Amino acid sequence: MELRLAALAILGAFGGCLINAAIDAWAWQPRRVSPWLRRSASAPSRKWLDRLPMIGWWRLRREAKLHGTGFWIRPLAIELACGIGLAALYRFEVMQLGLIAPQLPAGLPPIDPASVAGVAHAQFASHAILAALMLIASFIDIDERLIPDQVTVLGTLLGLLLASLLPMAFLPQVTERLAQPSIGTQIQRPGGAPVIGPQGGTLYVEPIHAAAPNDWPETLRGRSGPALVVGLACFWLWCFALTRRIWRGRRGPIFALQLITARLVRDLRSQPLFAIWLGGTLAVFVVWLIGGGAWIGLLTALIGLVVSGGIVWIIRIVGTAAMRREAMGFGDVTLMMMIGTFLGWQAGLVIFFLAPLPALVIGLGQLLLRRGDVIPYGPFLCLAAAAVVVAWPTVWDRTILVFGVPHLLAAVLLVCFVMLGVMLYVWQIVKRVLFGIEFE
Repeated sequence: MELRLAALAILGAFGGCLINAAIDAWAWQPRRVSPWLRRSASAPSRKWLDRLPMIGWWRLRREAKLHGTGFWIRPLAIELACGIGLAALYRFEVMQLGLIAPQLPAGLPPIDPASVAGVAHAQFASHAILAALMLIASFIDIDERLIPDQVTVLGTLLGLLLASLLPMAFLPQVTERLAQPSIGTQIQRPGGAPVIGPQGGTLYVEPIHAAAPNDWPETLRGRSGPALVVGLACFWLWCFALTRRIWRGRRGPIFALQLITARLVRDLRSQPLFAIWLGGTLAVFVVWLIGGGAWIGLLTALIGLVVSGGIVWIIRIVGTAAMRREAMGFGDVTLMMMIGTFLGWQAGLVIFFLAPLPALVIGLGQLLLRRGDVIPYGPFLCLAAAAVVVAWPTVWDRTILVFGVPHLLAAVLLVCFVMLGVMLYVWQIVKRVLFGIEFE
């Protein structure tokens, strides 16, 4: 195990090299600082030793006159954190079964870790990929106050593919059932005997699918008309989110609608969005025909995409109306769509309630220091997503009853959106009265 963790630490450090390269290359104003990018006039003398994790950045201190004092500290720290973090994540999710073991009922006999090893490895791979994408998005957002589509579009497509191939990669729930669930892995004792729960049923590890904690409905199974309609509607909504949707209402709503429709058609016919739309539509149809776990996983990811991103989209609309300026960038919406494909809509709702807490503290600090009230929100969404993954057994135990009553959940969200609009409007008044200026 120690050798495996050491190998993962090395792999994570090299993954950090690629993350640093992506941060430099995908920014709005790309920089040729990373030794993994092509040479340029600003970096003329790179050597192979400069590409080694951490050691390379220590060597690149010689270019401080070109890039600024201390430019090498952050990328070195990222590579170190990626190496340690990947090994720690593997130890937590695979070796300790940190997302599964805490959900087991108390007083059970020892289980065979090998019976759920495949599930744990799938979850580890999914969360490692998501963590890398969130690191790239967070640091670009910190630097430039934007999240590029290269990160979120690629991440969303990877999440949809992973959900189709490895539906067990979603966050887990331990259930007790008398019959085999639609998708799940049986928990066994050493020797192969199933583990029996307190109610006399067999224990399974199931993914948090779109209907959890309820059973998957028959109407959403593969090869049913409603299921295909829901899947395609979710995917097309994501494609619509990638188009330009600027509303020009000065000449009336009819003209504005005609203009936005023309732009929508033009964007959908352009590359690469047309290829994504057509290829994705065909892929959704094929997985729908296959059915089974692949369809449950894909539809779960698509619903997670729409619900998680849709919440932030609504916040953006409400906040913009209340504050009379853009409340947050649309990159935050596409970022949450990406996170939703990996974690599902239930985790997305928890992230929605957690992310504002640290953001509020930082925002108030900036306001008191009179540095404005504009902060990058993407890093806080990513931080909340990481916290939800690590604390998932506790999170699921405390929210499972709420998620089991969709109508109550919808009512709570509606009240939250209304309260948010009122609070933001009042906050604008407070800022004007206390500080006497409007912050941008």
